[in-house]
Amino acid sequence: MPETRVQLYFLYIYLIGTMLGNGHSAKRAPRTLKRQVMGPSKLRIVQRQLFRALATSVKPKKTDVLIVGGGPAGLTLAAAIKTSPYLSGLSTTLVDAGDLKTKVAGFYDAPPEKYTNRIISLTSQSKQFLEQRVGVQLMEERLQAFDGLFVSDGCSDAHLEMERGSMGYMVEILNIQSSVLRRLSELNASGLQLIDQTKVEDIRYEDPEDHQSWPVVSLSNGEVYKTRLLVGCDGFNSPVRKFSKIESRGWFYNRFGVVATMKLDYPPFKVRGWQRFLPTGPIAHLPLPGDDATLVWSTTEPLSRLLLSIDPEQFVLLVNAAFVLEDADMQYYYKQLEQGSITTQELKSDIAYRTELVYSKLDNDAFIDEIYPPAVSSIDSTSRARFPLKLSHADSYVADRIALVGDAAHTTHPLAGQGLNMGQGDVESLVKALEKAYQRGLDLGSLLALEPYWADRYPTNNMLLGVVDKLHKLYSTDFGPIVAARSFGLKAIQSLGPIKDFMMAKVSGPSQ
Repeated sequence: MPETRVQLYFLYIYLIGTMLGNGHSAKRAPRTLKRQVMGPSKLRIVQRQLFRALATSVKPKKTDVLIVGGGPAGLTLAAAIKTSPYLSGLSTTLVDAGDLKTKVAGFYDAPPEKYTNRIISLTSQSKQFLEQRVGVQLMEERLQAFDGLFVSDGCSDAHLEMERGSMGYMVEILNIQSSVLRRLSELNASGLQLIDQTKVEDIRYEDPEDHQSWPVVSLSNGEVYKTRLLVGCDGFNSPVRKFSKIESRGWFYNRFGVVATMKLDYPPFKVRGWQRFLPTGPIAHLPLPGDDATLVWSTTEPLSRLLLSIDPEQFVLLVNAAFVLEDADMQYYYKQLEQGSITTQELKSDIAYRTELVYSKLDNDAFIDEIYPPAVSSIDSTSRARFPLKLSHADSYVADRIALVGDAAHTTHPLAGQGLNMGQGDVESLVKALEKAYQRGLDLGSLLALEPYWADRYPTNNMLLGVVDKLHKLYSTDFGPIVAARSFGLKAIQSLGPIKDFMMAKVSGPSQ
């Protein structure tokens, strides 16, 4: 009875505070109460106290594995558990704030005519894991294989040309998510629950004094779960990682990635990716089916704002110019556009003139298609967006009854296109660790069961994060001696087949 009175008291405070905070009839509340709850921070504190008080009175539902996050990593983990010969009997719950069951799942049955702008590079190894291990069938008609990559230095004539039977696949994130959801629907697995459009409101240990006790997770829909293993697939700002007290170290690059989906003048003769390192950051032109392509332009914050503000035709002109002209030319155009002192027609004429000067210096016109990407003719104006670039790495991927996967554990610069693949590698490794723990009769939430996952993935991810970070720093300068040194290195790799093959294997995975 006393507990019920406490709950009713908090409920009363919450309702009054909500009315005051929303500007409703404040005259009905005493002035002293109004001063207490009008501030947003005080209102949030009262709401949290109410939620925790009510949550503790709800008997938690039990689940063996609770996955927070319904991105590619979280969904793949759920599907991998349910297709495992050892783990399929585990009760598994996945929670996500997005609309998985309608919006995401509907992408598979009724995909949009245009490509979305959240497109990633999927290695052959990651695709093989999805298809052969998990049984996922991606929408092949919206997936583009590429067998080469042409990398050039914007401050010199150095370049690196890599060709392989299958370097990877360009695929929309929604393609992966909806395909995995379809696989889960086909499995119709017992003991699997997907809870979408729901946020995690609170996480605590069942026994606050014992961190080996089960985590208790309170959801915004009023449900409460306690779980043997809590897996954070919930991104860079992971609530699960914050609850675990695992530190994450890193930094923002003060750079933004600008993305867009594009139409080409014609389908490419060679289906490969193109990347050019500019002093402001790398620009990547990557293939999609037919005459479509996707762009990732990593650049400074002011330039990213400019690229989003100019009209689509000007944007297309700059994209084409960035792969051909020198940085001094590009800086001139940026300045003219910022000042509004150049028209679209003037920009078009000047870029065409300077581009022809570059082409005229080539020994053979046939080389144009070999060293420059197909020209962009237009973009989907609604597809332009930007996102901040950062590096982060958690000190550990595991704690008592907790595992971190994907961006919750690490984030990286997109120049190598490895972010999602690192997450898929995490999923594969975690499932293997859980299968071995199951075979040995271990508690799946214990550190003894989870530490092999961390020991396997941390060194691999740490090395890749370090390499990508050093590449970003190496190519973010036009300082003469550094340009000369990196150009020599790029040319050396281009001429040394075994080293180039080793690099391709690291980027795309083992040959099929």
